[in-house]
Amino acid sequence: MALALRASSARLRRSWRALVLALAAFGAPALAQAPPALAPLRFLLGTWESVPAGDPAAGTGRATFAAAAQGRVIVRTSYAEYPAAAGRPASRHDDVMTIYVERETVRAHYVDSEDHVIRYVVTTPASDRAVFLSEAVAGEPRYRLTYTAVASGAVDGRFEIAPPGAPEAFRTYLSWTTRRVN
Repeated sequence: MALALRASSARLRRSWRALVLALAAFGAPALAQAPPALAPLRFLLGTWESVPAGDPAAGTGRATFAAAAQGRVIVRTSYAEYPAAAGRPASRHDDVMTIYVERETVRAHYVDSEDHVIRYVVTTPASDRAVFLSEAVAGEPRYRLTYTAVASGAVDGRFEIAPPGAPEAFRTYLSWTTRRVN
């Protein structure tokens, strides 16, 4: 009986080893390879904090762009804190954005603590620039978020809104500069 158990145990170990080797040889490289369409966004990876603007009412914040799902997704988590000013109470804004590839198009899904949900198509018109543009929907505002790497190693950000009925009439709502923390 003990001899039969040892033989069965040895076969089981060999089977597991074969399975692990097969997964390593065939499954892992395919899963670990990030979609090429996300490569131009690598300049955003890392943790970034806002550079003080000199305006005491301006907020401070931090954003982290991290690869997830074995490089197939980039997840941005972000917050901004605003001090009390001009009769307005102090506040905090938190958001999460998932950037992914769907049918060879880079897309992003944004959700924040103010119940906003924005779906973007992402383009990279230059190696140091990423533009997130929401679709034009009748009766709704349109959004554009742009990140641009600058010579100092910082990244400038700009969030623009176009009013309903004028999907190309973007006006800057927020702009900021961030520096890499890590």
